[in-house]
Amino acid sequence: MNTPPLDRTTLIDLGFIDARAKVLDIAAFLDRLDRAPSANAPTDFRVEAIRAALQIALDASPTRVERILKSWSDPTTEPVSHADGKAARGAHPQHKA
Repeated sequence: MNTPPLDRTTLIDLGFIDARAKVLDIAAFLDRLDRAPSANAPTDFRVEAIRAALQIALDASPTRVERILKSWSDPTTEPVSHADGKAARGAHPQHKA
């Protein structure tokens, strides 16, 4: 069954509250980082990856999700000789926005 795509108003009606909550979650996370005791410590690559992703999300070009995911992905093409034993980090230390 093919259903037609939802119109803009319907998409906003269905998704606004959820998107609003996610924006507030991100803002609260960044506020907590700013208030943390070591707020002047070197910036963590994961926080920089989020900040870069927010810039991508704000631009009007298409494929925002794809570009964000690519910016967080490991850009290397060769396998590592051994894993460092850490769990997934969610962004690559050498991310490019």
